[in-house]
Amino acid sequence: MATRLFLCGEKKMNDNENRFLGTEPVGSLMRKYAIPCIISLLVGALYNIVDQIFIANATYLGSYGNAANTVVFPLTVIALAIAVMIGDGCCAFVSLSLGKEETDTAKKSVGNSVVLMIVSSIVLMAIYLIFSDVIIAMFGGTVNAETFHHSKEYFFYISLGIPFYMFGQAMNPVIRADGSPKFAMISTLAGAVINIILDPVFIFGLKWGMMGAAVATVIGQIATAVLAVWYLVHMKLVKPARADFKLNADIIRRTLILGITSFLSQISLVAAMAAINNMIRKYGAMDEIFGQEQYAQIPMAVVGIVMKFFQIVISIVVGMAAGCIPVVGYNMGAGLKDRVKKLFTTLLIAEATVGLVALIIVEAFPQALIGIFGAANESSYYTDFAIKAFRIYLCMMVFACVNKACFIFLQAMGKALESTILSMVREIVFGVGFALLLPLKFGLDGVLYSMPLSDILTFLIAVFLICQTYKELSVNGAKSKATSDD
Repeated sequence: MATRLFLCGEKKMNDNENRFLGTEPVGSLMRKYAIPCIISLLVGALYNIVDQIFIANATYLGSYGNAANTVVFPLTVIALAIAVMIGDGCCAFVSLSLGKEETDTAKKSVGNSVVLMIVSSIVLMAIYLIFSDVIIAMFGGTVNAETFHHSKEYFFYISLGIPFYMFGQAMNPVIRADGSPKFAMISTLAGAVINIILDPVFIFGLKWGMMGAAVATVIGQIATAVLAVWYLVHMKLVKPARADFKLNADIIRRTLILGITSFLSQISLVAAMAAINNMIRKYGAMDEIFGQEQYAQIPMAVVGIVMKFFQIVISIVVGMAAGCIPVVGYNMGAGLKDRVKKLFTTLLIAEATVGLVALIIVEAFPQALIGIFGAANESSYYTDFAIKAFRIYLCMMVFACVNKACFIFLQAMGKALESTILSMVREIVFGVGFALLLPLKFGLDGVLYSMPLSDILTFLIAVFLICQTYKELSVNGAKSKATSDD
């Protein structure tokens, strides 16, 4: 970037390379961006899920290890929340900037986001290592001595990998915004494949237990982070220069505002999981069966498994919506509202379809699902509670999927406030509130009812926001013309 002429030439090339987002049929763009994003998120989810599958099928770990995995899972979500706030915010910022032909601003967002991610990940790792016992107890890890022991071991090694995990997750949406959704998918896939290969070696072969599951995960995360660093050096549209890494308060503020919904949707999920885990521990102890020491970990292990299936479905849902962020951002920035409206319709139909398929699976085949997580090694109490948990907890999957799509699409349009409010109402007001209140009346079953009730009420609010969004998009911008040619 030595001369103004070079800057202008580079800017023109980048704008031309990204202009197809405003001209190609929205259906093909959605497939192009959403499919790699879905695969990336599914693969990312597999880190914890694969750990839990191998842990559950190791007879020397069983439901104790499953319960420990459930305890630590929300703590990895905290790391993910910070990562996606920075990554998704940067992705939306870059897409909007490119739509407005402001390439230099987009580069500054990438540079500032990288620095912010490195610093925040190191701080979080230090907090986890210093206060591990207190944190584990906060998330229900003291249900019995064996679960606490496994939780502490697993958490220690997972904490060491936090900087690599966060960097890889944050760079994933940035790489998509740079026009390389396939590379984003491959980088995540590489880490997950390594984890899948090493898990059985460490858990069954070397008998490393929870440490083995965690170390396999961290090695995979390192691989993803290394590929992300390589891409950062070879970015196409918004390759940052050295000066772009100098922190700029305004750039950081705008980036984080666009990513705050992603953060709140994840961090509020953590609050809900903390409430659920503690209610399970409290009301499980009052149950005739689960109040016994040898069965105390079962409810926590089971709810963790149900959440893992839900995570798979939500990865598909979020992947479809997040994959649309660069397309929505560019077209909103360019004033092409007709294209954004068409994309919104396509997305809502697709998300509802995914939710319906998932609902059929959980209601018709719950026993097959829990069998994947080692139910054959457990008591009948484990199986019976798991079947009930699947059928009650996930009975409003269609609404949950549409709600999540609405959160992310509003964020991509630059409507951070509406998206944030809806997300917070779902996870904090309803998610935490019902998890704390319903057990007072229904005991342990009240924890299971909290999820579907939260999704029903959130959907009613989402319908209002969806109608408002359609009304706004029906008012064509100056540039919105016959470019929505599909």
